Amino acid sequence: MLSGKIYKGIGGFYYVHTPEGDFECKARGIFRNRNEKPLVGDDVEIEEVMDSEKERCGNIVRLMPRRNRMLRPEVANVDQAVMLFSLKDPDPSLPLLDRFLINMDEKGIPVVILFNKLDLMEGDADRMSFVSRVLSIYRQAGYTAIPIHTRSEKYVGDVMKILEGKTSVLSGPSGTGKSSLLNILCPGAGMATGELSRKISRGKNTTRHSELFCLDNDVYILDTPGFTSLAVSDVSADRLMYYYPEFEPYRTKCRYNTCLHIGESLSDCAVKQAVREGRIPEERYRSYRGLYLELRDLKQY
Repeated sequence: MLSGKIYKGIGGFYYVHTPEGDFECKARGIFRNRNEKPLVGDDVEIEEVMDSEKERCGNIVRLMPRRNRMLRPEVANVDQAVMLFSLKDPDPSLPLLDRFLINMDEKGIPVVILFNKLDLMEGDADRMSFVSRVLSIYRQAGYTAIPIHTRSEKYVGDVMKILEGKTSVLSGPSGTGKSSLLNILCPGAGMATGELSRKISRGKNTTRHSELFCLDNDVYILDTPGFTSLAVSDVSADRLMYYYPEFEPYRTKCRYNTCLHIGESLSDCAVKQAVREGRIPEERYRSYRGLYLELRDLKQY
């Protein structure tokens, strides 16, 4: 019996990374009977089987308990989400980033934010001031936010330290440098995804099967397609405030415990007062207000 992790699943076959090497496996019928489906990221036990035509084949005999599960992409046991946004070309959409953070927070998955293309900002005081502002906004909210550029070995080394010992999902909008970063971290990844795209005649940003790339025995990373929008409809409007950690020190000081920090007067709402005084970033409050109104209107339908 061998222990391993499923890193790819295609056409009823599951590919499992173990200390003894990679195995092509099928799931035993007992999982179908239980209406259980193995997922990429699952920790499993397999038994090796002999096959005259193939080497290293096996059967999945046990799924270990999952810590969590994501549906888009469909993957299990994620330790962290690594969110990649560019500082320029394209400019970062902070409301879109906030939606992603809420999605991950709702699933209990920690997030590391990487702001790429720092090299396009260096040497310009105004641009570097913008970088400092963006980093401050998210660090104040309790997130790990790091500026990088993929042409620097130092910054790539910093990313590797973040990934050590974890299964990570790499995500972000198109054009932010995800492919460049992934190809540096795992040179075989670009070749594998490129070959798959040619075989199925799809573009590079088309949704594909989920696949974990193994950077080391205990380091896995999952690339996901770029996105331009992200729904947060699972979160109710009246609970949205709890997904903005920087509100918390002020939320309980509002005059009314039902305060939603939207239509209340400035004198009654401590959160609004904190925004006015610069203790809560205005960018985050605008993000909250816009999303609150969207979720409120959605509820009416």
